Amino acid sequence: MASELRVNTLKDAAGNNSIATSFVANGSLKYWGFINQVTGTIEDTLNIASELDNGTGDTTITLSSAMTNGFHSSNVSSQPVVSPYERPKLFGLNTSTTQRFQNERTDNGVDVDTTDLSIQGAGDLA
Repeated sequence: MASELRVNTLKDAAGNNSIATSFVANGSLKYWGFINQVTGTIEDTLNIASELDNGTGDTTITLSSAMTNGFHSSNVSSQPVVSPYERPKLFGLNTSTTQRFQNERTDNGVDVDTTDLSIQGAGDLA
């Protein structure tokens, strides 16, 4: 038989500080990943099923569990590999199951692959 624990509020050991469990659940990251665009490898992840190489510096991730809509909040960052002018950016249209991003050089607009790309997303799961 399965067990179920229902809690509305969490408090610290002294009972002073409390927070509604909805803030904990809704404020948590729903997906994150560390991606090597050079090899097309997801090095580590939570809730990312796959990555698609759309071309140099251009990647789309597919989520294992869908978000409620395409308006989830995403953040992407990378460590420059080819040039100090590299920067990642969100690109294209979010869907409930995908997020696309590019890593480009700001000095010349050329897309470049990076070995150190991180993405995180928050919002409501479907």
